[in-house]
Amino acid sequence: MARIKAIEKRNKERILSVCPTATEDSGIYFMKRTDGTLNYAYVGQAKHLLSRLAGHLTGFQHIDLSIKKHGLYDKDKNPYGWNIGCMEAPLDKLDELEQKYIAMYGNAGYQLRNETLGGQGEGKKGIDVGKSPKTYKQGVQQGYKNACRDIAHLFSLHLNYSAKRNPPTKNQEKALQKFADILIQFDEKKEQK
Repeated sequence: MARIKAIEKRNKERILSVCPTATEDSGIYFMKRTDGTLNYAYVGQAKHLLSRLAGHLTGFQHIDLSIKKHGLYDKDKNPYGWNIGCMEAPLDKLDELEQKYIAMYGNAGYQLRNETLGGQGEGKKGIDVGKSPKTYKQGVQQGYKNACRDIAHLFSLHLNYSAKRNPPTKNQEKALQKFADILIQFDEKKEQK
């Protein structure tokens, strides 16, 4: 338990370094980042702002994973990280304000990382209402394609490949051919761009 509390304390300190106005009061928080081309935003509500923001550093929601990947904003060290702002608001206004700011950021051209249009009550609607979810199998297939692309890219930049035996066995010949096919597929896609 002491270890959990130490992690929570350290995460709150990290949040305060980016958003010194965060308190344990209720309110709305804003996360924004840019990759140099696109601007991204996430708007949330919390009964306890500082604790909720610190929870994003250890969670597994889409926004939490993005924070882990891109880090928190630092003007000198990480200008493409997530910058955080917040405002205190009474509990009975949180749904209304969250929906208002999600719409405001969406209308301003930000790529929203929210999964819904905000609010905690009935009728909560998703942002991608008409979009059918990917299946597990489609996700695995996409992961395989991404892995092949990344491996082919690394090999084309840094490595050579060959069979362990000379002459190669039939299985080694098949493996070399499959790998060559992956590299060719990557080169063709690169040329098409």
